[in-house]
Amino acid sequence: MYGDSTMRQWFEYLSAFIPDFNLHRSKRVGPLMAVDFKHNILMNYRCHGPPIRIAPVSTSELRYVADELDGLAGGPDTVVVFSIWAHFTSFPIEVYIRRMRHVRQALVRLLDRGPGTLVIIRSANFVAMDQTTSKHSSDWFSLQIDTVLRTMFKGLGVVFVDAWEMTLAHHSPHNIHPPPPIIKNMVDLILSHVCPDKKKS
Repeated sequence: MYGDSTMRQWFEYLSAFIPDFNLHRSKRVGPLMAVDFKHNILMNYRCHGPPIRIAPVSTSELRYVADELDGLAGGPDTVVVFSIWAHFTSFPIEVYIRRMRHVRQALVRLLDRGPGTLVIIRSANFVAMDQTTSKHSSDWFSLQIDTVLRTMFKGLGVVFVDAWEMTLAHHSPHNIHPPPPIIKNMVDLILSHVCPDKKKS
């Protein structure tokens, strides 16, 4: 799992079921790890590289997602999940396009060397517009980023989790960090791809 705090929410939700290890790292940035030895599951989370809008972080902890993807072998037992959008809303869209181009190229390389790798991408979502957030974000900017994201990875055989529609359709107030019921719905959706029901009807 790579990305911003909206991706970390998924890690935190799943780590309630998979024991996580204290790596003595920032809970906001990672790297974070959870392991289920019984079911042979290893789950990692790492924050994407700059730009970020969180507490001071050591530059050694910030890794670009494209570089991280280049370090994966891939294959049918590998699931890559990422959400990269929230920290880019205060930058020109060209900055985001450039970053996503590098991630796309790294994903193509990963899928070439590790056929069967499942790639899941979480889209942007609505944000509550309080006084602080409105200085660096808006749903209009998030929508532009979401449009670029969908266009950039179209045709790659990746799975999109439409957080935009899921947060819009839910009765909860808009929040950059959707509440637990929405996170559960999102995780249920990704698990339907990670662990599909193999029973024959």
